[in-house]
Amino acid sequence: MADATWITLISLGVTIFFMLGTPVLLVIFYWVVGCSFVIDLPLDNTGNELLNVFNKGFALLAMPLFILTGDLINQSGIARRLSDFAYSCLGWLRGGLAMAALAACGLFAAISGSNSATTATIGSMLHPEMVKGGYDERFSAATAAAGGTVGIIIPPSIIFIVYGFLLNLPISDLFIAGIIPGAMMVLAMMTAAFIICTINGWGFLIRLSPMRVIKTAIGAWLGFFAIGLVLWGIYSGKFSPTEAAGVTVGFCIIVGMISYPLNKIMGDNSDTPVEEKSVASMFVVEGFTLLNLPNIVSRSAQITGILVPLIAVSVAMQQVMSSLGAKEFIGEFVTGMGGYHAVLFTSMAIVFVTGMILESLPVTIILAPILAPIAASVGIDPIHFSVIFLVGASIGFITPPYGLNLYVASGVTGVPYFRLLKYTVPYLIALISVWVIVALTPELALFLLPSR
Repeated sequence: MADATWITLISLGVTIFFMLGTPVLLVIFYWVVGCSFVIDLPLDNTGNELLNVFNKGFALLAMPLFILTGDLINQSGIARRLSDFAYSCLGWLRGGLAMAALAACGLFAAISGSNSATTATIGSMLHPEMVKGGYDERFSAATAAAGGTVGIIIPPSIIFIVYGFLLNLPISDLFIAGIIPGAMMVLAMMTAAFIICTINGWGFLIRLSPMRVIKTAIGAWLGFFAIGLVLWGIYSGKFSPTEAAGVTVGFCIIVGMISYPLNKIMGDNSDTPVEEKSVASMFVVEGFTLLNLPNIVSRSAQITGILVPLIAVSVAMQQVMSSLGAKEFIGEFVTGMGGYHAVLFTSMAIVFVTGMILESLPVTIILAPILAPIAASVGIDPIHFSVIFLVGASIGFITPPYGLNLYVASGVTGVPYFRLLKYTVPYLIALISVWVIVALTPELALFLLPSR
């Protein structure tokens, strides 16, 4: 039997496994091993590729640290304070709580760098509040899922770290390039939420109170400080993204452990309305004890234990695809489209379609090394293309049939997956609009870079 026939059968087989619910890590692994046997690619090459990811990936050390940061921020109560601040600023508008959830996603993403952590944290906190506040539960869950897309665009971003590692680009530049597009994504989704809520009359309005805004801003000061610490350190060159992740973890641990006894002394309760809290109590978050740390670290390790092997097998998959000539095939197809704009939009279409069926990590590892050099050959700035690529990959988080954030939102809210889909459409339209604008306007990604 011809090699092409065997590879087709293997691909069909793993596709069936994927549709039956087999984890994507195992699907890619089975495909890599099966195709390696067919094309006589020694498996020790695959083993070496896996080992190189762990031995030479210093930049990847930032990934587990930022994941841990997200869990620490959530456990300490800082995430709740950020969402309270967003609601106090926007709750007087129709759909204010939905817009506050999206703004909170942006703020949380600026510390955690993870889409799934952003969706899970904000969804679990604000979904019950939105349902009680008169929002449709399906719209509420879809809002949490859509808000999580900015988790890989607003710095620090785990996927930007991977992208920079693969293509040898300065990760600090990638982080800075994501700031304006990430903010645009949040604003576009907030606009979509406002329109949908206005049409449907969803949401109870609260009075705009300057005192409430000031008190919640004070309450969120630790979150703002953490965001500023990361961005200042990376932007000024004081420390690398990996060092920034370590500094942020240390900051969150110190804050959490100091805040816990202070919070107990003040007798503060997280369920107490903001209006009834003293200004002094707003300076202190709930915190956690030393006994809580093992559970927090364990949760982060579970997520890291899923992502790092996925990176490794995806790199091996990229090697097999190169041996099969996939790089040359895709390269000839894309370059055959013509000039600058043809290559740009063809690349975007490939990322969008692939993002519908694969998670952003394998999409990035497999396609970025193929498409980025082609884009550079027609004059697309590498940093600009990285933002285009990853904004497109982020849209895949709420695009069926895969749509990782939809599964996460469904899990934390209890709303069935297929019932969310209707309410993701307005957010998809908003995000795709921003994607096209960013693709056609390089300055939006490059403006803040000090070297440009």
